[in-house]
Amino acid sequence: MLKEWITAGDQRLLRSSRLGDVAATIGPLSRADQSEALQAMRLLLEQNPAPLDRRERPGHFTASALVVNEQRDRALLLHHAKLRIWVQPGGHADGNANLLAVALSEATEETGISGLRIWSEAIDLDVHRVDPPTEDAHLHHDVRFLALAPCAAVVDPNHESTAHRWAALEELPSLGVDPGLQRMAETGMALARKLD
Repeated sequence: MLKEWITAGDQRLLRSSRLGDVAATIGPLSRADQSEALQAMRLLLEQNPAPLDRRERPGHFTASALVVNEQRDRALLLHHAKLRIWVQPGGHADGNANLLAVALSEATEETGISGLRIWSEAIDLDVHRVDPPTEDAHLHHDVRFLALAPCAAVVDPNHESTAHRWAALEELPSLGVDPGLQRMAETGMALARKLD
């Protein structure tokens, strides 16, 4: 696949049920800081019967997007209503092995921004524990992408968030974001500044 910005309606965003598509998506991330997450995700694909199903335990795949503004100096954070923390938009795969499509769909739905563009290659992998109030604690194997908001984007978050804000990298520690989000933001913002 070419490395490029993709918009809604592109053929590469069609739903897939092939687990090989997940393996192909995570495979290129061979940075040293990604090796542990990459290994955990490969094991999930090999050992779990339904790794794309949100009911799968001890964990399952999710996809998310770091949404950056047109100036590429701020990322959009959402204050998650259930978890009560600042997060990037994202969500469950729900059977869709096209995690690029999942990330763009979730980012669009959760931010209300129309016209998002998403970079065709994943930028980060993260395995983290979530403990929602109405579910058992479990692991999210999150495949993360970079999305670019259009000029003068209007943010209209859905019911899953209680607040939103555009934050610069240096603001993230004071917002209590986890190390995985900090790492993804650093990687994503650096990449965004290099891309056309």
